[in-house]
Formats: sequence, structure tokens, C-alpha cells
Amino acid sequence: MKLMTTLILLCAATAASANPFPDGNAQTGQKLFEQYDCSRCHAKMMGGDGSAIFTRFDRKRNSPDGLIEQIGICSGNVNAHFASQETQDLAAYLNIFYKFK
Repeated sequence: MKLMTTLILLCAATAASANPFPDGNAQTGQKLFEQYDCSRCHAKMMGGDGSAIFTRFDRKRNSPDGLIEQIGICSGNVNAHFASQETQDLAAYLNIFYKFK
């Protein structure tokens, strides 16, 4: 019985750590990303494909906390004041590219 309980707890902990933005909704984040036309700025910076900013070799953000910080910085570029839930939603969406665990 102890083994079964330990196994269940281990699986739950692994599942919880697999998503660094468990309170975020990726679909809502994608809508915000599109609403604020974030790819416009990214495309300008990358010279075409704006999504390349997420996967480039020398990307600036390499952790979930770093991504949250960058969203705060970028919000000024689009004149947005994201609530904490919106930030989580955006991070959940962007994590499709970053693949943080």
C-alpha cells in the first residue's frame, strides 16, 4: 500500500512540474498575442519570421521566470498592462515554443 501511495504522489508531482504555467491558458494567451500583434515587433526584430525569436540559438530567456519577466518588458512595446492572469496565459502560449518544464 505504501508503494502504491508513493507511486501516485510521484506521478502527481511529475505532472505538476511538467507545466511551469499551470494557471495559464494557452488558447487565451494566443488570442492576447494576436490581439496585441506581438508578432509585428518580433518580425521586425528578426527580419521576417517573428516566431524565430523564440527558437533562436542565443535567445535571452531560458527559464519560466525569465519568460515572465520578458512579457513584462514587451508589454510596454504594445502599450499593454497585463494582469497576472494574462501574463500566465501568454506564458502558457509562448511555452509552446520555449518548451520549459
